[in-house]
Amino acid sequence: MKKNLLVVSCLAIISVALVYGQAAAPQGKAAAASPAQLKAQVVPQAPKGASTAQPGHTAAEERALVDKYCVVCHNTKAKATGLDSSLRLTLDDVDFTNVSAHAQKLEKVARKLRAGMMPPVGMPRPDKDTYHGMLTFLQTELDKSAVPYMPPPGLHRLNRTEYQNAIHDLLNLDIDPGKYLPSDDSTSGFDNIAGALGISSTLVEAYVSAAEKISRLAIGEPEGPTLAVYRTPENTSQNYHIEGLPFGTRGGLLVKHPFPSDGEYTVSITPIFGDNMTPTGFGSVPCERLEVSLDGERLELLDWKGGGRQDAAVCRGEKTAAVNSGQSGSISAAKMQVRFKTTAGLHSLGATFLETNFAPVLDLDKQFIRTTLQTGPTPGYTFFPHVGTIRIEGPFNAVRSEATPSRKAIFVCKPASSGDEGACARRIITNLATTAFRRPVAAADVDPLMEFYQAGRKDGDFNSGVEMALARILASPKFIYRIEEEPAGPTVRTVADKVTSYRIKDIDLASRLSYFLWSRGPDQELMKIAAAGRLKDPVVLEQQVKRMLKDPRAEAMTINFAGQWLNLRGLQGYSPLPGVYPDFDEPLGYAMRREVELLFDSIIREDRPITDLLTADYTFVNERLAKHYGIPNVYGSQFRRITLGQDMDVRKGLLGKAAILTTTAKPERTSPVTRGKWVMTNILGMSPPDPPPNVPPLPPQENDSTGNAKLPSMRQTMLKHRVRADCVQCHSMMDPIGFSLEQFDGIAQWRSDDNGNPVGEEVTTFDGTKVTGPVQLRNWLVANYSSAFVEVASEKMLIYALGRGMEYQDMPLVRAVARQANRSNNRFSALVLAVVKSDPFQKNMKLDEPTAPKQAAAAPKQTASR
Repeated sequence: MKKNLLVVSCLAIISVALVYGQAAAPQGKAAAASPAQLKAQVVPQAPKGASTAQPGHTAAEERALVDKYCVVCHNTKAKATGLDSSLRLTLDDVDFTNVSAHAQKLEKVARKLRAGMMPPVGMPRPDKDTYHGMLTFLQTELDKSAVPYMPPPGLHRLNRTEYQNAIHDLLNLDIDPGKYLPSDDSTSGFDNIAGALGISSTLVEAYVSAAEKISRLAIGEPEGPTLAVYRTPENTSQNYHIEGLPFGTRGGLLVKHPFPSDGEYTVSITPIFGDNMTPTGFGSVPCERLEVSLDGERLELLDWKGGGRQDAAVCRGEKTAAVNSGQSGSISAAKMQVRFKTTAGLHSLGATFLETNFAPVLDLDKQFIRTTLQTGPTPGYTFFPHVGTIRIEGPFNAVRSEATPSRKAIFVCKPASSGDEGACARRIITNLATTAFRRPVAAADVDPLMEFYQAGRKDGDFNSGVEMALARILASPKFIYRIEEEPAGPTVRTVADKVTSYRIKDIDLASRLSYFLWSRGPDQELMKIAAAGRLKDPVVLEQQVKRMLKDPRAEAMTINFAGQWLNLRGLQGYSPLPGVYPDFDEPLGYAMRREVELLFDSIIREDRPITDLLTADYTFVNERLAKHYGIPNVYGSQFRRITLGQDMDVRKGLLGKAAILTTTAKPERTSPVTRGKWVMTNILGMSPPDPPPNVPPLPPQENDSTGNAKLPSMRQTMLKHRVRADCVQCHSMMDPIGFSLEQFDGIAQWRSDDNGNPVGEEVTTFDGTKVTGPVQLRNWLVANYSSAFVEVASEKMLIYALGRGMEYQDMPLVRAVARQANRSNNRFSALVLAVVKSDPFQKNMKLDEPTAPKQAAAAPKQTASR
């Protein structure tokens, strides 16, 4: 029967992929008519919120200004000679009385002007008012002539995060999606882009295999013993408390493990090895005790038998044999194991040391914070033992689970007799399918699933039948994909009668909204409102948005949206060279990431202006991060909110955050280019072009055995290296921004010199402003480019919300969203509401093609009934 399930599910998934496969183009671009077709077919209509203000000057004045300041580098004559700037863009052939005819080209110009990057450094620039007038004219005319652009997202597969959340909401079961599914592709900066979430035969098999395993796990069928090994990160340090483990403990390892069945399990703990020559553990402090806990409750307190290097010791008042005091002896002969019983499901298992000694000890020689840099015995240093691995084996003597959260979520009824099984099974399957498919289900949806129940019941018992039906639900295209069906009601047709826009169904709008704000399907309240057809009401929609932003599940906006926009995910697994930065360890990397997550979350929860990301005078630190920043009197692993005074002015806003500064550095040094590029891309919204081919790397630092040679600073090295004419223009924009942040080293610690050379010198930005250091850089950005940052945030949020990249046709919408938010002081809720109330979020634009959704919806039913 499992083989039949595999075949049926593969056919169903592939059939939907074939029907919808052309709906989303590669790179996240939705399939749509060409710009010329759209222009010919669609009646011009300014998007909601578009500017209707008159420009500061006329088309003739704009033409004159462009001729004066721009055409010298961007003209057709120079293009014929191969001038790079003219090859990319020509402006002498633009008719400013008909801006819409050159929309694609002029949107590039508007983006450059918005960021203040044109004309380039060294070229004449208009005064500030004239410059603003040029930009205002372009944006106003582009918005006035804008046409609706609402391409359907196409086939939108759940990414791994959304799949994990869907399983939890359906079955109250926490899984690690990485164990079942491959990683997601990312484009336009996010991993929820429909065009990048493709399908393949390998992925189909993975989904079907996951459906079988997860359904069995949820039902609680007994499983055979397996082995799972969890290893401590390579750059670990275990001299202080780890968040999530009991207070009064030091170091160790905390893991979340999905226990497959009720039964007995064995956990074994091994140390970090001291070196590669002998089977002895790291650390020389005797008499350590190890607490093993499950979900915060102690299972057993063990004597540490890590195999240190000292002789027998006196532990707790009596002399103890070497192997029992945690000293010399073979690790293999001194196993640290605990046997215990537990129930199926996700549990937290921890192994940590009782904090009976002060760590680090008061040695005269101070060790690095990353303690495992030196694992061999070093005179003058005292090292504490470290947990290396946790090995979980089981289940042994497994039995069927009967009272797990998953079974409670599945079995909403229990048959009193065999005659009641069919009705109860239908009720269970209807309840599961409604949540899984994110819409009310009809008999046509449930009947094919009942066939799978009956087949499973025939080969087993009632539970087996439900398990088979559940596996079929989890392999269904209606679960794996967010399928938006075209409504049967009236649509809005254009004059040409070839392009049709239609409002998506309320139930589909509910899914769009919940996946935007929560990265998961709609809850019961949202589903109820959508099923009643009330969600399209603007008042009701706004109420639901505000409710959802206050819900704890809105943290998904922080983890998934901000985590990708600001590249916080780049810190996962990041490790700079330990020889250069020996005080960087895994707990510090986690603290860096968590600081910015909590800052962004406070913007959401307190409904602050999105521009506070640039200026916030508060932050969140624990003891590890506070020590890194030089902030006194902060103790413990818990994060707490602190106000940044004048002495910590450099840490205000994103530009002072270690997460940003570290991910924009190289493993062995700072990178002014990468930091400058990050500011240009994520704050100013203007990504520099890719570097030309065959650019040589920076020369390595010269070796000096005497130690007397004075090495150049990074700024001196960069200026010396920047000699190619085709590199100078971009680097003249990026590098000054990066040079202003050179007082932060490669892991964001404050410094006053670089190889003995002063840092923090004055630089000239691309718009001619002189700034010195990170504070003046932040003030320059806030004073001149706050509105650009709001537009960048609007663009990023639209990409994330719509699941597709932004094209030049979308830029009027981006500006409209930013203007809507500006009316409410750029508060986060205003930005979200402007996105949600926009036509592209609530409507689709259908071209003249055969209607696909109805065909796709029928495919699973036809296949399942075979």
